[in-house]
Amino acid sequence: MSPGNRGQKRNKAQPAKNLREANLRESVSAYLKEGRHLDAQRLCEQALSASGVDKAEILHLMGEVFFSAGHFGQAVEWFSQAVRSEPRPRYLANLATALAKQGRIEQALQVADKAVQLAPGDASLWSLMGNLLIDATRSSDALLCFKHAFELDGHLWEAAYKAGHLLHGLEQFDDALTFLDRSIQAKPDHAPSFHMRALALKSLKRLDEARADNMRAIELDPTNADTHGNLGNVLQALGQHDQAVLSFDRALAMAPHIARTITNRAASLVELRRLDQARTEYERSLAIAPELAVTEWNLALLQLLTGEFEKGWRGREARWEIPHLSRGYPQLGSPRWLGDESIAGKTVLVCADEGLGDTIQFVRYIPFLAAQGARVVLLVEESLASLFSGMDGLVQCVLKRDDSVLPAFDFHCALDSLPLIFGTTLNTIPSARSYLPAVSPDRIADWETRLGRRDRRRIGLVWSGNPRHWNDRNRSVPLSVFSRLMDVDAQFVSLQKDPRPLDKQVLDQRPDVVDLTGDLADFSDTAALISALDLVIAVDTSVAHLAAALGCPTWILLPYVPDYRWLLGRDDSPWYPTVRLFRQTEGRDYDSVIDRVREALTLLDG
Repeated sequence: MSPGNRGQKRNKAQPAKNLREANLRESVSAYLKEGRHLDAQRLCEQALSASGVDKAEILHLMGEVFFSAGHFGQAVEWFSQAVRSEPRPRYLANLATALAKQGRIEQALQVADKAVQLAPGDASLWSLMGNLLIDATRSSDALLCFKHAFELDGHLWEAAYKAGHLLHGLEQFDDALTFLDRSIQAKPDHAPSFHMRALALKSLKRLDEARADNMRAIELDPTNADTHGNLGNVLQALGQHDQAVLSFDRALAMAPHIARTITNRAASLVELRRLDQARTEYERSLAIAPELAVTEWNLALLQLLTGEFEKGWRGREARWEIPHLSRGYPQLGSPRWLGDESIAGKTVLVCADEGLGDTIQFVRYIPFLAAQGARVVLLVEESLASLFSGMDGLVQCVLKRDDSVLPAFDFHCALDSLPLIFGTTLNTIPSARSYLPAVSPDRIADWETRLGRRDRRRIGLVWSGNPRHWNDRNRSVPLSVFSRLMDVDAQFVSLQKDPRPLDKQVLDQRPDVVDLTGDLADFSDTAALISALDLVIAVDTSVAHLAAALGCPTWILLPYVPDYRWLLGRDDSPWYPTVRLFRQTEGRDYDSVIDRVREALTLLDG
């Protein structure tokens, strides 16, 4: 037979060979779907003994049989034989997957990398690399792989979803939304993408959109307890606590022992003032997951709110196990002082560890340390340092900055742990009228001059707090609402630093409000200005603490469920003798609170 005829014969034989292999694969696949792994194995063995077959493909198919049966070690052996016979990218990918099933992640990564090198334009291989890198806890590298996979194939929704998931974990919420949007565009019925996008939207405080996405995820998959719980969290953030409790109930009906969901449900019960039920739920959560520090923390705040100081101060120490509450505390080598050792003749570094208002409230304990013979150094925010300098018992203020040099010290202590250390109860709160250093008369006189002739009562106003505070929605009041006070005969003085855009527009239209806040560089400047006023009216923010700590008459507007320090059912404060509290009622509106404040102001003139 001539060479040409032999070539023609081979060409004619090739379609038949391909047909046989296609039929073989179809038969094996059918057996595997029916769970007939032995039959599938025998079929592959028969094919291997035949002549004229693609041996590498049959070896690979045998690996698939064992992989389907869950025999990953044997699958690895057969896939490895296929790769040795012919290192095709698909064979390498399946070998990597089988190795990963055995927990051999580093080997799996090496094999997958070879597959990517052979077929760098194959998006599925980059996605596989991403999955393996997640298993190797190399999230940043995994993210790059998923991004590249989606760039190669815009229909690969799973890569976009996983990129969004990782970006959310990295707190890159806007970027996460970009990829989750693409995932949903490519697969609009994928409930986890809506679930994850809702989480990102909540983190960006786009709460109405987060609620809509959670509801869409539930519509697609009503059996996911996590999504019901996440909807509860969004409703909670929106202040819709009745509806939040119902969502948590649905989540717990599906997964009754998820401690974090029970804790979140309890938080909404607190906001509904169903306090006994909330306490029971916190205790139930702790019984399931005693290591869940956020539950202990929340229970402690409830205990303090209801006057159970001994339990509450102790429970607040759980903050050391909660990253976002403890990350501001410096890493220090010397022992932390909890009140057990003598500090006579010792240097104690006291570290401000929570918000500015907390620091102003609890700095009152510094003289107690000095009374035990300690040399007290305070590590504090720069804006508060000059205010506290010269305080009784305080040797030095050190700024909380990366470039600050700490003096030598024997112990360190968290400022907010001092109420626990000194056993503070409702009846033993140190409640001096004023405990901050006296403001220089010259500084007060300067503000007196700038404010002009004192022919009316001078009232300082603060209507909003830190917009990043978790409870800002309930604490801050628009200036347009506050303005209803301003027809009272008084000189109103803004103490509001950095007003929000809408409030700034209102303020610009009120020439009757004196605004000198541009000249307030720190809290000592604010203290001097407050010392030239007769009254401060404020929401619950650091300036309210400052005015009260100076002994200035201070009226504080509080939400229906206030911060723990203001307790419940009283219009005075055991912490500050000059404070008067104006609380929201169950309706949770500030209009009625402003009406009561306005009425109280008119009575002052009466």
